Amino acid sequence: MASSSGPDPAMNKAESKASMIESIKGRSMSGVRVSRGDLRRKMTMPAYLRLAIRDAIAAKSIDAGKRHYGVASLCLVDDGGGEKCPLGTPESPVVVFVNSKSGGRQGYALKSKLQNLMGEEQVLDLQTVKPHEFVEYGLGCLENFAALGDSCAKETRERLRIVVAGGDGTVGWVLGCLGELHKQGRDPVPPTAIIPLGTGNDLSRNFGWGGSFPFNWKTAIKKTLDRVLHAPLCRLDSWNLVISMPAGVELDTPHALKQTEEVILDQDLENAGRLPEQVSCYQGVFYNYFSIGMDAQVAYSFHHLRNEKPYLAQSPIANKIIYSGYSCKQGWFFTPCMTGPSLRGLKNILRLHIKRLNSPKWELIHFPSSVRSVVALNLHSYASGRNPWGNLKPEYLEKRGFVEAKADDGLLEIFGFKQGWHASFVMVDLISAKHIAQASEIRFELRGGAWKEGFMQMDGEPWKQPMNNEYSTFLDIKRVQFQSIMIQGRTTILE
Repeated sequence: MASSSGPDPAMNKAESKASMIESIKGRSMSGVRVSRGDLRRKMTMPAYLRLAIRDAIAAKSIDAGKRHYGVASLCLVDDGGGEKCPLGTPESPVVVFVNSKSGGRQGYALKSKLQNLMGEEQVLDLQTVKPHEFVEYGLGCLENFAALGDSCAKETRERLRIVVAGGDGTVGWVLGCLGELHKQGRDPVPPTAIIPLGTGNDLSRNFGWGGSFPFNWKTAIKKTLDRVLHAPLCRLDSWNLVISMPAGVELDTPHALKQTEEVILDQDLENAGRLPEQVSCYQGVFYNYFSIGMDAQVAYSFHHLRNEKPYLAQSPIANKIIYSGYSCKQGWFFTPCMTGPSLRGLKNILRLHIKRLNSPKWELIHFPSSVRSVVALNLHSYASGRNPWGNLKPEYLEKRGFVEAKADDGLLEIFGFKQGWHASFVMVDLISAKHIAQASEIRFELRGGAWKEGFMQMDGEPWKQPMNNEYSTFLDIKRVQFQSIMIQGRTTILE
């Protein structure tokens, strides 16, 4: 009898059913109920530290919390049975950032639930407290106490774990601010877990935290936090994007993209066009993907509608319906891609150069004229859990000179979408996208031609990019030296 080459489907179905039942009951996978009292003791900071952090952030001064220093003996916590006991250094202190605007009304309800569980000061609403304020003043206050000899503050700072409740853009925002700690020599950088509240939630999917806010979240939240405390860590590459464009045109960018000083372009690369004497530069960091073309135009239209009429986009399901409508309206399906290729395809306005892994040389990469979106992808998850790059066979990887795609391998996977039917088949995993290259460094050069503007996005945050027919716009992508530390929700990703 032949032996089985894979897991038993019946066993997988039984395990999935058991997992769902345990989740609904609010138990861990071992069958042991997560105790509210134990959970609070493990993740709740002593009151004097919570209050000191709160005051430091509010006053924007690390010294503002000093009035709480030295009162650790007064800190008590509920032991779960109604009794109060002294609270020392928690096993895994947790700070949660909640984007209360994400997930419709779920963000507000989640914030209230979490504040009731661990204390108001450890649950920060991003509408009132920005992540860089917490990094500069909140963590600065803990470090200040530690320098004064407070061992509890020192251990709390070293053991801290972060949870971000929001979409991919929110997660990237927090990760970027935490990355500043490494630049400033303020290690360790706290690891990050995710509660998905956005539309796509690809970062959450990739690291095993699920693709959507669970329907039974009120009972499942304790289990999620318990996983935050004990789950293993992994690493995530991030990528720096620099835009160099003709000055004189104001660029309306997302919060992840900021104007910066002029950047000197790599002189080893010969460019088709040129930059004027006056240049504007913008810089930002992405963790999942950067794209140019039709998919970014769809995202731009959706975000514009959500900002103008937020009542139309109050749930993930409503968001996906609107997204689908814009996908058709913007021309993916209704306009043949070869009708006026200079207006539809990217080839006539875009040149692509890459550096391969461990190679110092630039290489010009050609792609089909029918490609209407070019995507540089870091994760296995794109557009709500799809994998356009695909799970490629070893012989194909070897033939194309590719390697297996990972989130921490120092490479971006570059692929293209053509007409709408091609994109739709990719999205339902019937085919892979058009494989273009794997790269450790990328340069896009854009010339306006018949186009006056284009659309771009990174990690789901789109913007409209003006283009000039006389001068080129350059986009340079290079890996950030520091890798983000992530908390792995599951060792095997099921979604």
